[in-house]
Amino acid sequence: MAEPLALRPPQEVRTVACVGTGVIGGGWVAHYLARGYDVTAWDPAPEGAERLRRQVDAAWPALTELGLASGASRDRLRVTTDLADAVRDADVVQESAPERLELKQALLADLDEVVPPDVVVASSTSGYGMTEMQVRCARPERFVVGHPFNPPYLVPLVEVVGGERTDPAVVRWAADFYARAGKRVITLDAELPGFVANRLQEAVWREALHMVAEGEATAEQIDAAVVDGPGLRWALMGPVLTFHLAGGDGGMAHMLDHFGPSLEEPWTRLAAPPLTDDLRDRMVAGAEGEARGRTAAELVAERDRGLIAVLRAVESVRAAEGAAR
Repeated sequence: MAEPLALRPPQEVRTVACVGTGVIGGGWVAHYLARGYDVTAWDPAPEGAERLRRQVDAAWPALTELGLASGASRDRLRVTTDLADAVRDADVVQESAPERLELKQALLADLDEVVPPDVVVASSTSGYGMTEMQVRCARPERFVVGHPFNPPYLVPLVEVVGGERTDPAVVRWAADFYARAGKRVITLDAELPGFVANRLQEAVWREALHMVAEGEATAEQIDAAVVDGPGLRWALMGPVLTFHLAGGDGGMAHMLDHFGPSLEEPWTRLAAPPLTDDLRDRMVAGAEGEARGRTAAELVAERDRGLIAVLRAVESVRAAEGAAR
């Protein structure tokens, strides 16, 4: 039986090892450097170091505009082709290898051998469960998923979930670490293929493909419909709170009772779940919890203030792009 983990407190993390420096791994490197960490990156390709530094240089202006942490510097990056060297002094490891299950299994097993025994290893996988990736690890309890969104240096979301053999303390540790590293964290209660955000993205993507395939809409129309429609609201309120607001003073309960039958209409190619009393009640409770006592009028005012800010930001970007053409 493995000895209990003696994890370094998340606030004492100083060095992050980033294993794999593709689009996601390179984005993580830029993020951690901007947050003031020392970063050691592993890339087996001879040209990996040069490519990674170009990635970081390209991200640095945006990170500088957002605000760098005290001590943040691109000079705190070290790149190596030796895996053991990369993780030797790491306080946490972020794995971002290509999405191939056998490769992930082999790499996590290799990391298990060379990473110090009480250091957490987090995988950036976008779909695999940690249970299926940790099968060859001698100390699977310290492996956890920390799934980011591209680009990791700008998009704040990280989804954290362990596998069947992950120590719950490691899940809590990872969530705390990411929050301290400037991320917005969702800690999942259970493994779910694709996690939460990717499944939502996939539903929209699948319907978009259906509409294009059937000649019902063009790619441009679909993107415009999202960017200039629900995408603006989603930047401020997710679909649950948006539909809660659609119910006016009656909230989610009124919305479901009034529009619930339309779920059976064949608008999309996705099968709708039966709107049982239990599902209705859980959705109502969830929406009311998110509202945190705010009235419909208060939510409208909050939404509108945010939408104005988002619209102005989008208009500014578009104007800059037009002037550059």
